[in-house]
Amino acid sequence: MARLRLASPFLFLALAASPAAAQSSLGAPQQAVPQPVPRGAAPAPTPAPAPAPAPAPGQVLRLPPGAAQRAQPQRAPAAESRATPPASGRMAAPPAQRLTAPPGAVRVAPPSASTPPAAAGSTPPTQSAPQTPVKRPRAGTAAAGAAAGAAAGAAAAAAGQAAPPPASPAPTPTELQQPSVGSVTGLPIPRFVSLRSDEVNLRIGPDTRYPIEWTYQRRDLPVEILREYNQWRRIRDMEGTEGWVHQSTLAGRRTFLARGEGPHEMHGSESEASPVVARLMPGVVGRLRSCRADGAWCEVQVGSHRGYLKRSQIWGIAPGEDVN
Repeated sequence: MARLRLASPFLFLALAASPAAAQSSLGAPQQAVPQPVPRGAAPAPTPAPAPAPAPAPGQVLRLPPGAAQRAQPQRAPAAESRATPPASGRMAAPPAQRLTAPPGAVRVAPPSASTPPAAAGSTPPTQSAPQTPVKRPRAGTAAAGAAAGAAAGAAAAAAGQAAPPPASPAPTPTELQQPSVGSVTGLPIPRFVSLRSDEVNLRIGPDTRYPIEWTYQRRDLPVEILREYNQWRRIRDMEGTEGWVHQSTLAGRRTFLARGEGPHEMHGSESEASPVVARLMPGVVGRLRSCRADGAWCEVQVGSHRGYLKRSQIWGIAPGEDVN
């Protein structure tokens, strides 16, 4: 008992210093009791945490579950960041947008401010005739027809047969006379009409079996009807060429052809002292609106220009004819 009493103080001190004394029965660490600080003395400095031990070679460090999500910073919503005004109190101007034209669009340049307007007394416009000729010959077709006819005649002569009769009988002396009234329509002959399209075939006879001699290439060209035969009309143009065309290629619209040399001045009224509306070159085709039988001027129209020309400057109206 005496030995036990003497060893108890030393045993108590050993248990207090042992790390096992700081643990409870469940194994949880116990917080150290702070040592009392004498009055007026400075507090003891807090010891710095011990640095983490360096990983051994080949060792891979991994974060515990959930640590990566907690480490990511939170971003503000894009709508809130755009809606937040700047510190100056003004709304920031939106970025400039560049508009591009769709493919195939035509860019129209704005009118230049330096372009002066047209003067009131400017030179009137000049109307020129198209470069396309009024008519073109069908030389190839005619030559082919002549060659075919010669070959057929030679073959018939070789076979001892007579040549076939012509397609139509020869005209009688009465038919050769110029009629004053059409035998089909009862309209006056001769009379002026115009071509309906840009391609009208002129044949040497009143049937499609006859070859084409010319092809007209000018719509509204005035021509003069000389004779009628069923659905065919014999016409004459300004140059004196005659032939047969089908009546469906003609129109009753009255037109004119500018004749002569040099430009013809179209005036605003029936006077040479009136303003000049336009100048027409020879070969220009226009519409004949009105013309008095005893008048020297005719009202005409070419495109959007409307005025008066002298009767002697146009072809497409008979002498003393009244057009309303």
